[in-house]
Amino acid sequence: MMIPKSEEYNFEDKITDVVSKVREGVVMVTAHRYQMDRFGDIKPLDGAASGIIVSPSGYIVTNHHVIQDHQNLQVTTSNGDVYDADVIGSDPATDVAVLKINARDLKPLKIGDSEKLVAGKLVVAIGNALGLPGDPTVSLGVISAIGRPMPWADFIFEGLLQTDAAINPGNSGGPLATLDGEVVGMNTAIVAFAQGVGFAIPAGTIKRVMEQLLENGRVVRPWLGISGMTVNDSMRGMKHFSGVRGVAIARISRGSPAHLAGLRPWDIITSLDDRKVENMRDLLEGLSRTRIGHTVSLGILRNGNVTKAQIKLVEMPEHYLEYRR
Repeated sequence: MMIPKSEEYNFEDKITDVVSKVREGVVMVTAHRYQMDRFGDIKPLDGAASGIIVSPSGYIVTNHHVIQDHQNLQVTTSNGDVYDADVIGSDPATDVAVLKINARDLKPLKIGDSEKLVAGKLVVAIGNALGLPGDPTVSLGVISAIGRPMPWADFIFEGLLQTDAAINPGNSGGPLATLDGEVVGMNTAIVAFAQGVGFAIPAGTIKRVMEQLLENGRVVRPWLGISGMTVNDSMRGMKHFSGVRGVAIARISRGSPAHLAGLRPWDIITSLDDRKVENMRDLLEGLSRTRIGHTVSLGILRNGNVTKAQIKLVEMPEHYLEYRR
C-alpha cells in the first residue's frame, strides 16, 4: 500500500522529533584501561560505549560490561562536557551499572514500562556506535520478541527484548526508545553471526536493579542453589515429565539451601508459597519478591508424588555470579 505524502512526512517528522528528544539524555562512556605489553611498556586500552541519564543530578545507567575492569571512567554529555565518573554499583548478572558524575541540570530520559510491550512495536536505538566522534547514531526497527534469554547463556535473570534495530559495538548502554520517547530497554548485545538480531535489557529490569544499586551498592539476590529449565512441550513427551508444568532441576550446588533441604536433580518445582510455577520466569519473579532469610515453601513433584520443601533463602554468593558469567 502506498503511503500518502502527508502521512509519510508526518511519520518522518515523528522519528526526527523523538531522536532530538532522546539524544540529550544519551552520553558517551569512555572506560580507560591500561595493560603492559611484552616489552614492559604500559599501553592505554580505551573503549567507548553509551549511557542513559536518569536524573538531573548526574546519575547514569549503562552496562556492567562497559565499565568492568576499568581504571578510570569518563562521561561526555551531548553538549561536549566531559566529567570523571564514579561507579555507584554494578550487577554482572543483569549487565546493569549505575554511575555518578558531578553535574547539575541534566536532561534525564523517562524509563518507561516494558511490561506492556508487544512484538512489532516500533523502536529507535540510539548510542555511540563504533565509538565514532560526533552525535550518537540512530537506527529504527521493531521489537522482534520479548522475554528472550541470551542465545549463548541462561543466566540473565529477566527475559531480554529482541530487536532488529541495528546495534553495534559502542551502542551498549544506550537507550531503546519508543516513538513517544520513553526508554523501554537498554541496548546490551549483538549476535555477531546473525543478521538483524540485537538484545536490550527491559526497562522493568533497569528500574529494579537501579533501585538496589542506589540503596545498597549491589543487588541482594535470593539464592536456592539450583540450575533448572522450564518443562517444555518436547520434554512432556517423556514419561517422567508427562503432563507436567513447572521447572525441572538439572543441577544442585553442594551446600546450597536446595541441597540442605534435600532437593534432587530432576525434581520438578510446581509452586512457590502456593503460587503456581509453570516456567523459570515464574520462579525467578517469585524469588525476587522474597527477602533474604525468609523461608519459602516449594511444591515439588518427585516420582509422581507431590511434596513440600521448606527452604530458608540466603543471599547469592558473589563467587557464584562470577563463576556463571
